[in-house]
Amino acid sequence: MNKETEAIRNDLAQLAEDARALMAVTTDAAGEKVTEARRRLTDTLNRSKELCGRARDRAVEKARTIDAAVRDHPYESIAISVGVGLVAGLLLANRRPAARD
Repeated sequence: MNKETEAIRNDLAQLAEDARALMAVTTDAAGEKVTEARRRLTDTLNRSKELCGRARDRAVEKARTIDAAVRDHPYESIAISVGVGLVAGLLLANRRPAARD
């Protein structure tokens, strides 16, 4: 997993932990606004957990599909990889400024 994805995961985990801590601290707080804010926060945490689970499931499913395709067509996969690498290399080589004497 790349560093950015891991950082996002850590940030979301910290946010969820902070939200749970806030809810624990405000358990005894009275008032309609506090009660409504706690309810909305709980709903948001539950939805976020569901969305993360669905995204993870979709990513695993896509990875399995790609793995199966590569196993079924190894030579085609290699050819596509080489072609993409060649195109990327050519594009990057053309982006460099020309050497000046």
